Amino acid sequence: MRARFHLPGLTKNFSFNLIFAHLMKNCPYFFREGVEIASFYGVFPPAVWNGGRSVRGRCDESYVKQVITTFNNMGIPVRFTFTNPCITEELLHDPFCNRILELAYNDLNEVIVNSSLLEDYIRDKYPNFKLTSSTCKRLDTVDGPIGELKKDYSIVVLDYDLNNQFDQLEKIPVEDRSRCEILCNTLCNPKCKMRKEHYRLIGEHSIAYNDYVNSGSTEPFDLNKYYEINEENVINCGCFTRNAFDIRKLPTHVSPDDIWEKYIPMGFEQFKLEGRTAGRIFLTENYLYYMVKPECRDEARLMLLYNLERNGIIRVDK
Repeated sequence: MRARFHLPGLTKNFSFNLIFAHLMKNCPYFFREGVEIASFYGVFPPAVWNGGRSVRGRCDESYVKQVITTFNNMGIPVRFTFTNPCITEELLHDPFCNRILELAYNDLNEVIVNSSLLEDYIRDKYPNFKLTSSTCKRLDTVDGPIGELKKDYSIVVLDYDLNNQFDQLEKIPVEDRSRCEILCNTLCNPKCKMRKEHYRLIGEHSIAYNDYVNSGSTEPFDLNKYYEINEENVINCGCFTRNAFDIRKLPTHVSPDDIWEKYIPMGFEQFKLEGRTAGRIFLTENYLYYMVKPECRDEARLMLLYNLERNGIIRVDK
């Protein structure tokens, strides 16, 4: 029995995740049976290949090396969210993104892909990377992931609309289920008709932000200067206002009991938690909810918060 969790954050929440990984190593008795950290996923901005979430900031090479080396030395892969659907031939040669892959090029680290153009480029130039088929492809019927599982992907992330649709999930061959990743705590509305379009717009915004950084401007980033904004390409979505408890009311929510009582017995073992741009309170509640034994959550929360404060990651005013 394994429950392999893919956790968010290589930049904003690097220190938080490092503390959590040490808590798991030093206090294994807090955690549910079979829990593992399968990867920490995310991106180093201003990577133009990034998709799925808008991530801003600027990471230099020394920071990129630090994050990769720190997690890899703990045996934990880093997995890059290179899922921008708007990749062009020119963007394949982006020096920053290629440098990230050069620094992370070993048999441990992974890349999540969406664009076939970028996927082919990585397979050709960086063949040792394990590739994950992204949920951004929006393959919302079971035939989609079944087709992806026939290809050379290490993991296939299922569309969240398949969550808890056990009559459909049963159609996935048993031998392939360990390669399927379940997105447990999605913020998005079930059956959202705009989801794929929003991913496209996020991709265009990532390109605009990369143009801004490369311009050398010292002015605050104004998307309007680098991308023509109008009513048709604004992402109007209230889903990001949902908190960790609102998510649990959605029919696409996968609970810890679902994981251990339904999904794992069926042969699924890969589980993804959202939260690349989330705050530390959101991450704390979700990590403990999914990975820690219910009877140990209060003690684990206290231990985690103590270590976060001790290391200056959070501040509690006295």
